[in-house]
Amino acid sequence: MTATTKGLEGVIATQSSISSIIDDQLTYVGYKIDDLARYSSFEEVVFLLWNQRLPKQEELDTFKAQLATNMEIPKAIIEHLRSYDLSTVHPMPALRTAISLLGLYDEEAEVMDTGANKRKAIRIQAKIASVVTAFARIRKGKDPIQPKPNYYYAENLLFMLNGKEPKDIEVEAMNKALVLHADHELNASTFTGRVCVATLSDVYSGITAAIGALKGPLHGGANEGVMKMLTEIGEEENAIPYIQEKLDNKEKIMGMGHRVYRNGDPRAKFLKDMSKQLTELIGEPKWYQMSVKIEDYIKKHKGLPANVDFYSASVYHSLGIDHDLFTPIFAVSRTSGWLAHILEQYANNRLIRPRAEYNGPTSPEYIPIDKR
Repeated sequence: MTATTKGLEGVIATQSSISSIIDDQLTYVGYKIDDLARYSSFEEVVFLLWNQRLPKQEELDTFKAQLATNMEIPKAIIEHLRSYDLSTVHPMPALRTAISLLGLYDEEAEVMDTGANKRKAIRIQAKIASVVTAFARIRKGKDPIQPKPNYYYAENLLFMLNGKEPKDIEVEAMNKALVLHADHELNASTFTGRVCVATLSDVYSGITAAIGALKGPLHGGANEGVMKMLTEIGEEENAIPYIQEKLDNKEKIMGMGHRVYRNGDPRAKFLKDMSKQLTELIGEPKWYQMSVKIEDYIKKHKGLPANVDFYSASVYHSLGIDHDLFTPIFAVSRTSGWLAHILEQYANNRLIRPRAEYNGPTSPEYIPIDKR
């Protein structure tokens, strides 16, 4: 048996044509993330991930309409969300359960041909935004809001969440966040989803499994942790003493450094710019200023640059998103990548079944129970 690698670090587990991270450069189907973040709508990126090419205008219009018209969720899901003890339930387990439950209301849930799986992908991508926003409103005693068929995905997400027409700069920020989080090679949740469907389980099971992996604080919970940290710091002058105390206690600073990138996360600069603009828009520039001070200090003293989660925290806060909804919003975006990988796994499937190196006792003598 070959040597083991803790956490599978550096292990190539599969081949994929969806996204890549080479020399600290992230690409989707070969296209640089810088170009996609600057010029593409989220719909265009989802089409790219699922079809391995950019859409023509007519294709993009059709795809946008398909997503918008499939956003409505069954009333049974709404009633299920209302049944929770909303004072204690975190939105991530609520989302995990709701997506699994959605599968019970999809007549094609167990149909495994390529056409059915692509139709389910559209429905899941459309409805996950509605699940998150419905939960967010129901727990505040408000009714869910129906999407507008002419809106782009990012626009509808903010509209259904906050109940008002979003400003252009807000839509731009949300669209960039969705694009930047859409896929990230073979991360923990994506790998989980692929392992699940490699057994030929259904798409809903794969997405539910991926959400379960994303729920962990070492993966999707970082941006919520960043905002918690900024809130605890409170004011800019408190930032460095707070961070130094954390470093002295050998505590992890959320949103800094990355398992894959060595010279900086290429996605971070886009959300850093949006953070600056949005915090000024809401009259709370301290969140951006505090973040910059922390980033500079950690970079100088630990050599760790900010990752995409660091500035997404203040961006989401400025968009009026509750802090515990940061990871579900991440899931809304990453579902596009999960679905791309699930479709790719189905297209060239082999059961994912690694081995483990045994390091337990060897040849212990069995003693009958009456003599133990």
